[in-house]
Amino acid sequence: MKRLALALMVAASLAACTTTSPDVIQRGDAQRLSTVQDGTIISIRPVTVDGTQSGVGGVSGAVVGGVAGSNIGGPRSSAIGGVIGAVAGAVVGNAIERGVTKEDAYEIIVQLRNGDRRAIVQAKGSETLNPGDPVIIVTSGGKARVTKAPAVQH
Repeated sequence: MKRLALALMVAASLAACTTTSPDVIQRGDAQRLSTVQDGTIISIRPVTVDGTQSGVGGVSGAVVGGVAGSNIGGPRSSAIGGVIGAVAGAVVGNAIERGVTKEDAYEIIVQLRNGDRRAIVQAKGSETLNPGDPVIIVTSGGKARVTKAPAVQH
């Protein structure tokens, strides 16, 4: 049982390495030229970004569940226990991975200076954003994030 818990925690930890947080910049986006657009937040609402199922949780759960199940009973029942344990472990591992990779986020509607509107979903970051706030949209590599506009110095 300890092995099952350990494998599921490892799978969950590996799956949790991805985020949509505006405070985390992916390595591939470093030193890349980005496009910046000025705008104003029209609306913001809380949403949930669904968790991922990369298969890591399911595979880890299946292996550990199979090993744990095969240790039950005699030779014949250990094979059946291994199969049942693997299936149950895969289901549990998938559910854990999906749960730990789910994120609280915002859907932010921004009106650009030219009148166009953009909708962006991003995880909650360290900034508090509100309707009416002047913001910038930073776009790089097909990904965008919204952050408060810096103060303009003259």
